[in-house]
Amino acid sequence: MSTLFWLTDAQMARLRRFRPQSHGRPRVDDLWVLSGIIYINRNGWRWCNAPREYGPAQTLYKRLAHLKACSLRA
Repeated sequence: MSTLFWLTDAQMARLRRFRPQSHGRPRVDDLWVLSGIIYINRNGWRWCNAPREYGPAQTLYKRLAHLKACSLRA
């Protein structure tokens, strides 16, 4: 049984308006990244310890920094 946290489709729909636009590079799936940010914050882990299923730790951190800059707190 997986202990990873995943957002539901309804939760993702509510967050859709806060998603940054892609500029050239293919983006890591928002479901993975946002779920990973919540998982790390809930468990008090360091970014470098993020499970690989959520994507690269640097991507998680940078996406959170961007969301904070847009006044959305995770």
